Amino acid sequence: MIKAAVVASLVGGASAFAPSFGISDSRVALQAKQDFLEASPYWDQTAVPVNTAKPKAPHTGKVVSNKRIVGPKATGETCHIIIDHNGELPYWEGQSFGVVPPGNRAKDGKPHSVRLYSIAASRYGDDMSGKTTSLCVRRATYWCPELQADDPAKKGICSNFLCDAQPGEEIALTGPSGKVMLLPEDKPEADIIMVAIGTGIAPYRSFIRRLFEEDTEAAAAYKGVAWLFLGVANSDALLYDDEWQTAKAKAPDIIMVATGTGIAPYRSFIRRLFEEDTEAAAAYKGVAWLFLGVANSDALLYDDEWQTAKAKAPDNFRLDYALSREQENKKGGKMYIQDKVEEYADEIFTRLDSGAHIYFCGLKGMMPGIQDMLKEVCTSKGIEYDQWLKGLKKAKQWHVEVY
Repeated sequence: MIKAAVVASLVGGASAFAPSFGISDSRVALQAKQDFLEASPYWDQTAVPVNTAKPKAPHTGKVVSNKRIVGPKATGETCHIIIDHNGELPYWEGQSFGVVPPGNRAKDGKPHSVRLYSIAASRYGDDMSGKTTSLCVRRATYWCPELQADDPAKKGICSNFLCDAQPGEEIALTGPSGKVMLLPEDKPEADIIMVAIGTGIAPYRSFIRRLFEEDTEAAAAYKGVAWLFLGVANSDALLYDDEWQTAKAKAPDIIMVATGTGIAPYRSFIRRLFEEDTEAAAAYKGVAWLFLGVANSDALLYDDEWQTAKAKAPDNFRLDYALSREQENKKGGKMYIQDKVEEYADEIFTRLDSGAHIYFCGLKGMMPGIQDMLKEVCTSKGIEYDQWLKGLKKAKQWHVEVY
């Protein structure tokens, strides 16, 4: 099954701080299939758990770990808190848990009210046991201009309790609640556009883990594009950036550039990814983009196969021809392979920045024109070409076989 890639657009730039908060601990568990908390069929939402634990009878969970997940220059403190619910509080991605902070209100002596927090883990939890959940919490403080310091009398009761919680400490949980943010798993072809600022990222972490990290029917069936927009103050405030980069790296795009019989290796790629019933085909989530340059339409090679692949996977296979004797480039000259690639320069550079691999195969005479074009594009973008190319080669994203 062909699946599309996660695309993350992060306001604030690339992360300079990639915190680790226990994900590596779940890698061993990830080797097993996640299938023991699924509905039948997996997308049936009729039995989504709601309000299993109520405010007057909350479930007592225990903190497993609590780690700061932002850098020193972030505006404020955000923590990732893993809580053990012993499998007694099942939930679905997109739901929320309530937390009842300990103690009573100063104004009337009554117990504190429930605070809701979006769940930042899939139903299987970070350790894949199905017995834990995770919350993403920003410590709420109030800066007093008169004191020129945080006013302790006005700090967030629950957020400070959670950010200060230690392993083994008890947490009173209610819920789960909400159905408005559930994934549309009955429509695996649907694109998912996720927009968040700060800790609003929490439910999207659960989505991306379910669709791209876990071995579930939902992940196997998903064909859409998951596109994440996250707004934060600066790169130190990025949340879970290491996970987004891992998800993107799992689905590298493949850009294939050929003239004439240089098409040969790409036919093998496309058959393996789009024709055959293989683990490679089932796992592939990226976009395979073929550029082929020939003299005219009569010289096209394997066109029937490319059209079949496009029909089967329109979101994952793209095809562009450069027909030098039938098409004109933007300057009115013949359309050579470098001219066709240049038409999509911005998108190709973006994909390469996101980890795409680019291949060139065919007569060696095509490479000077391609390299001259790439140099011009780099110059227009203020990029130093030799360093850019060196980076692609170092990351093993640049592949050339010409003769």
